[in-house]
Amino acid sequence: MDLERLPGGAPALVFIHGFACTRADWKAQLEHFRSRAETLALDLRGHGATPGTPEECSIETYGADVAAVVEQSGLERAVLVGHSMGCRVVLEANRRAPERIAGLVLIDGSRMGTGDPTAAEENARKAFAATGYPVFARKFFADMFLADADPALKARTIEQALRLPEQIGKTLFPRVAGWDARAMDAALDAVRAPLMVIQSTYLNSERVRVAITPGQSTPWIELICSRVPAARIEIITGTGHFPQLEAPAKVSALVEDFRAQLALRGTP
Repeated sequence: MDLERLPGGAPALVFIHGFACTRADWKAQLEHFRSRAETLALDLRGHGATPGTPEECSIETYGADVAAVVEQSGLERAVLVGHSMGCRVVLEANRRAPERIAGLVLIDGSRMGTGDPTAAEENARKAFAATGYPVFARKFFADMFLADADPALKARTIEQALRLPEQIGKTLFPRVAGWDARAMDAALDAVRAPLMVIQSTYLNSERVRVAITPGQSTPWIELICSRVPAARIEIITGTGHFPQLEAPAKVSALVEDFRAQLALRGTP
């Protein structure tokens, strides 16, 4: 698995990207924490420089991979930071290796599937059945940005998404919805480490991504608070779905404060 590791203090930070993204999304955070904290950022299977087959690409496999990286890297305690699909991956990794997790950070998460997992997967598959995966992916990622977003950043992010092999995208996207329906509640119930949510957008009743406003609650935030009542909720306004790219200083500062609070609690 292709990863970037920078030395620093404990607890280490492990950054996990979203669907059709890569570890390059964390460039600003890796630079911010250079020499302040040990950091790792990796490309999940089938993404970036890490090879993978459609059969291998699932939240369960990714969670197991991240747990293995934490163990094999000798990290006794780590803070897992996930964005979008990466939120699911870090929750799955936490289920598999809770003793090695110092804290969890979920950045602009959501829930795509509920109810019957098979039906949830089929509904997600229908999202691109009519147009094909590339057309779906281009619109899907374009809609993650607000109207006043940096056009160059938007274009780079869309082009990065389109580099995901089509067969992996067509297989993985429905599996994300299936995992949400099948495993999300149990994964949240398994959280024992401190948890912070950083939210900038949400999916409204029409499943359209819109910006969150100060003080606003959303179904995702309500789900988190119902399952993990002690979760810390932080809102970043004025950005789309990629606050780590659009407001990197704010995201880095929140993660740094969260990590500092863990140190005060006695995390090694």
